[in-house]
Amino acid sequence: MKKAAVPGDPEAGKPADAHLVETRLASTEILKGNFLHAMRDTVSLPDGTQATREYIIHPGAVMIVAQCDDGRLVLERQYRYPVQAVMVEFPAGKLDPGEASLACAQRELLEETGYTAREWARAGVLHPVISYSTEFIDIWFARGLAQGPRKLDAGEFLDVFTATPAELLAWCANGQVTDAKTLTGALWLQNVLSGAWALDWQPAIA
Repeated sequence: MKKAAVPGDPEAGKPADAHLVETRLASTEILKGNFLHAMRDTVSLPDGTQATREYIIHPGAVMIVAQCDDGRLVLERQYRYPVQAVMVEFPAGKLDPGEASLACAQRELLEETGYTAREWARAGVLHPVISYSTEFIDIWFARGLAQGPRKLDAGEFLDVFTATPAELLAWCANGQVTDAKTLTGALWLQNVLSGAWALDWQPAIA
């Protein structure tokens, strides 16, 4: 436990986490791809020694927990090449340059599933791979759904289906759902449905 600051203490006035913070000394670009950007940094550790940190720069993304009027959830099945498996997921997608989070959520829900939503609520943010990526995912809830045609990107293949919250939670419990963002979305859903966590709803933007 850190001691409380006292007058004359040389640690007084320093940020509480100063003993944990690493400082960048140099940065080298390893790869700049069409989507991801890999970096290798030299950093100064809290004890003054140096280390190397390799990480991926990611533009950020959104995930949508969309619930139909009957309570069923909009989900997807999509093949994910890095893990060589079809995954059950909430709809999600990356931010375009300069795109607002809610605008991205509305766009991705429509493009991938064909659904639009009358109301939206931002639940929070998750960082799925803090050890090697800057990626963040804004978590959005959507309700008042209306279904129309999908607008999938070229080369995008996925199935859309609905399931009850109980079914999704069972799949999380038995290991059928292992996607980190969807597990986090399920945690939020469980607490919202129980009344433990509140959401601040707003109309969709035009």
